[in-house]
Amino acid sequence: MQGSLASPPAGWLLPLLLLVSTGVSGEMSQFSVMGPTGPIVALLGTDATLPCQLSPQQSAAQMHVRWYRDQLTHTVLTFHSGQEQGEVQMPEYQGRTQVLENAIDTGSVALQIQQVQASDNGWYHCRLIYGLASQEVSMELRVIGLGSAPLVHMTGPENNGVRVLCSSGGWFPKPKVQWRDTVGNTLPSSSESLTRDTDGLFYTEVSVLVTDRAAGSVTCSIQNPLYGQEKMKTILLPEPFFPSTCPWKVALACSLPVLLLLLGGTSIATWKEHRMKRREMEKKSEESREILQIKEEMETALKRRDDLKADLDRRKALYKEDWKKAWLYPDWRKEQFQPAPVKINLEVPDQDKSDPKTEENRREEPAEPSISNPQVDDNIITLYQEGFMLGRYYWEVDVGDTEEWTLGVYELYEQDASPRELMRKFRVLEKKGKEFRALTFCSRGVSLEGQPWLSLETSPEKVAVFLDQEDNDLSFYNMSDETHIFSFTQAKFLGSLYPYFKRSCVELSPSAQP
Repeated sequence: MQGSLASPPAGWLLPLLLLVSTGVSGEMSQFSVMGPTGPIVALLGTDATLPCQLSPQQSAAQMHVRWYRDQLTHTVLTFHSGQEQGEVQMPEYQGRTQVLENAIDTGSVALQIQQVQASDNGWYHCRLIYGLASQEVSMELRVIGLGSAPLVHMTGPENNGVRVLCSSGGWFPKPKVQWRDTVGNTLPSSSESLTRDTDGLFYTEVSVLVTDRAAGSVTCSIQNPLYGQEKMKTILLPEPFFPSTCPWKVALACSLPVLLLLLGGTSIATWKEHRMKRREMEKKSEESREILQIKEEMETALKRRDDLKADLDRRKALYKEDWKKAWLYPDWRKEQFQPAPVKINLEVPDQDKSDPKTEENRREEPAEPSISNPQVDDNIITLYQEGFMLGRYYWEVDVGDTEEWTLGVYELYEQDASPRELMRKFRVLEKKGKEFRALTFCSRGVSLEGQPWLSLETSPEKVAVFLDQEDNDLSFYNMSDETHIFSFTQAKFLGSLYPYFKRSCVELSPSAQP
């Protein structure tokens, strides 16, 4: 048994761990979060970036980052341990948000919102959490929607004047509408109508009654109230369109043809406008249906995932209750075993064992029991302890596409004879070409047990060996398709057990053939 380095007294460990933990916690808790000093402005349909910077500058890769609106549950995006957590994200932000990952190492967790919508307008909060410490910063995103050019037309004479109507849509926030005459004076509006479409954009209709024959023209001006963007449209008002001072019959005779033409043109323009609006509404309705369908499909997929996980958990719980009787699920079986401290010496080919350097390297490895058995000299797997102790162990061996190999364990015990000598009893799985068989034999070549050759559906490239010394069971699993290959069962193991693996088949004497 080789010696080990001296360990410090156990009483020193707790203060040392507390000191290190307090130092790390204190260092990471001393941070703050910085944001913009003013509102962030974004044009409707473009991308917006909301900055959020960790101070002092350090990596935020191991922090929990949460962007949310007015409540913590109204999550815009969550980023933790280098991965986005999309399960708790608000549906309207799915597929439109991301954290700029290439800047996380410098402490920047800026949020990018793609194709900004009117509903994105408002306040956002950036919260960073590390352990028990958390900091956050708030900022406002102001969305601008610059609507369509005003559509201006006369609706006809009214009350000794002419009524003019101005309409426009696609504005955000609510636009400001003004009428001005030829010299720039503001005219009071007669009526105003304001509506919002399904995207939250404003559509306005404003009219003015012009009674001054000398006005000549009027201008409709629509502005964004926050940032001053403006769109204007001017219409000429010829004097014949105003009511005349002649008797009503003469006035009617003079103005009727003009009014008919005006009303006809207005009707056509109104019909075209309504048809265009109807098409836009139908298009938006179709887009809303598609979004709803995508949302339903996502909910169905999430429910199916949860159902599959619940079924898997149920199956695993049933497996754990009676795993000893099930030759299935080797990955679950590993949870009942502990990994064996073994090493495959693949870098040392058989023909180089006589090389002095090889011999020197082998002398540096942990010592194995001194046994004068030539068959064990082919063993290329090393156990870093004095035999397997009582318990359950497993190890995996990459056998690749080798044509021949032998894998298993050998048991070292004393024979009841005089003089007393050590014997080896091998329990192995052997491959030759595409066939496999299980063998049990002693170091003296006496055959104890053999299985007929068999063919597997999938030739294993990795084999897992499970040794259960409590229940005296040795099982082999094909990890390529996670299927059971063979199990040795016996009344009791007699001595110490060691792993065994070589790149060739067992060569038994004729008297030892099974």
